[in-house]
Amino acid sequence: MSTAAADGFPVEPQSLKKLSLKSLKRSLDLFAPAHSLLFAPDAESKRIRTGCKVRAEYGAVKDLPAEQGRGQGKGASAAPSTALALPGTQDTKGAQREGTSSAIVPAPLMLPKAPESTIPGKNTTLSIPGSSDRFSTSALMERIPSRWPRPAWHAPWKNYRVISGHLGWVRSIAFDPGNEWFCTGSADRTIKIWDLASGTLKLTLTGHIEQIRGLAVSQRHTYLFSAGDDKQVKCWDLEQNKVIRSYHGHLSGVYCLALHPTIDILLTGGRDSVCRVWDIRTKAHVSALTGHDNTVCSVFARPTDPQVVTGSHDTTIKLWDLVAGRTMCTLTHHKKSVRAMAMHPKEKSFASASADNIKKFSLPKGEFLHNMLPQQKTIINSMAVNEDGVMATGGDNGSLWFWDWKSGHNFQQEQTIVQPGSLESEACIYALSYDVSGSRLVSCEADKTIKMWKEDLTATPETHPINFKPPKDIRRY
Repeated sequence: MSTAAADGFPVEPQSLKKLSLKSLKRSLDLFAPAHSLLFAPDAESKRIRTGCKVRAEYGAVKDLPAEQGRGQGKGASAAPSTALALPGTQDTKGAQREGTSSAIVPAPLMLPKAPESTIPGKNTTLSIPGSSDRFSTSALMERIPSRWPRPAWHAPWKNYRVISGHLGWVRSIAFDPGNEWFCTGSADRTIKIWDLASGTLKLTLTGHIEQIRGLAVSQRHTYLFSAGDDKQVKCWDLEQNKVIRSYHGHLSGVYCLALHPTIDILLTGGRDSVCRVWDIRTKAHVSALTGHDNTVCSVFARPTDPQVVTGSHDTTIKLWDLVAGRTMCTLTHHKKSVRAMAMHPKEKSFASASADNIKKFSLPKGEFLHNMLPQQKTIINSMAVNEDGVMATGGDNGSLWFWDWKSGHNFQQEQTIVQPGSLESEACIYALSYDVSGSRLVSCEADKTIKMWKEDLTATPETHPINFKPPKDIRRY
């Protein structure tokens, strides 16, 4: 103020109220609703701009000779026409009638056609209004229902029993065909037989010198078969509770084991990349199914061709002709090791699990059906399916997911809890199996426990509704 007074300019005294009103006026000018609005379009400017664009883009072909204009086609008019068909609005509709050389004629609005309906008897005729109205594609296209099957409702599963008895990781499981007991193989080199109803220990079998990776119980004989990392495949007589046969031939650890449902043969796969076929009675090595480039870690058998299906760490699944000993088909859909497979007990289809995805295939040709919708995002060690269409998959991080077989919808995600005294990293599921009825699920885990699961009988579709969104695209691989 003193500087202004020294220069000879009087300073007007302003009150605090006047200064506040000035500040308020400036704020109103700055933040008023009309501040960001555009100016009204000028018709003359729009005409000049359009004319410049026409000359720049179509200057070379805008003015055609009269002879060339007449000979452009049978449907051409007698008078030369140099009109340009450009998308536009109804404001320029009268330009075509004037016949000027520089007329800009709006082309009809090209609207996408709705796809033909695959539903018989459905009329797909659409009435499209004039081109002046702007419609989105979704408003014009007829809504087609998703081809993805709707999932069936399943009750959630819950853990009702934890059995602790092994001294090492529990790696394998098999059920008695009579559904009275089940056996588990462990890294403590023992096979334990448990009562299914009470969960009590009935018997312990010793004989292996390494962890036991595979177990199978015969439906026609009183035999139990076991395979382990010690390269041995043993046949136990459950009437005498001792080993009666050993099958020698594997060059490394045996990772999986399966019995043929109708013939007395045994199938084993291991780290030597071979699936070996054994005669149960004579201990003879019938054949070796060679073709995999890495460990054979999953196998199952069927009564009809392909009678043997194997999954390997080389990311492939092979369907085998057992009589010829050759590969019928090789499935290369997975990108990671196929550590688990499960065949549906009723349908002619099977599922395979890998770290990248869970895929479903049809039998006997091995045609790809679809992926399970979400990804478990872990190494999946085991999977099992029951007759109700509930598939369970167990992961390396202790995740136990339940799926609807028909649609691939994941309706429940569980996380196992390690027993007290175990590390959090030991929350890992190595083996899964349903009992014969399909109403009980048993999981074998790295914290040396065996957990038993059953459906929650109090659950209803109202308390646990299906939260399902069909995928937008159906992948072909």
